[in-house]
Amino acid sequence: MADPHDSIAVEVAYAEPQRQFLRRVELRSGATVADAIHASEVERECAIDPAALAIGIWSKAVDRGALLRDGDRVELYRPLQVDPKEARRRRAERAPLKPKR
Repeated sequence: MADPHDSIAVEVAYAEPQRQFLRRVELRSGATVADAIHASEVERECAIDPAALAIGIWSKAVDRGALLRDGDRVELYRPLQVDPKEARRRRAERAPLKPKR
């Protein structure tokens, strides 16, 4: 078991089209994703509800109770505006046809 006096450093990241939030926070060993989100103050600074967002560590989905390791990056994900498959379909419809060789 980790020494409770040890500390870890993690980053909390959140992005919108016009701004990005990235903050390094120091936490006690054994801290969770929820602890990092709270310590980062992303909720206050970006006026968001983190409970309504999907969360991951280095692009892998996790729950808020997941334990953190030194160097982790907690990422908060906004909901997609358009399904990626639908976006590709729309782009393909707008693209000019290429002649066959």
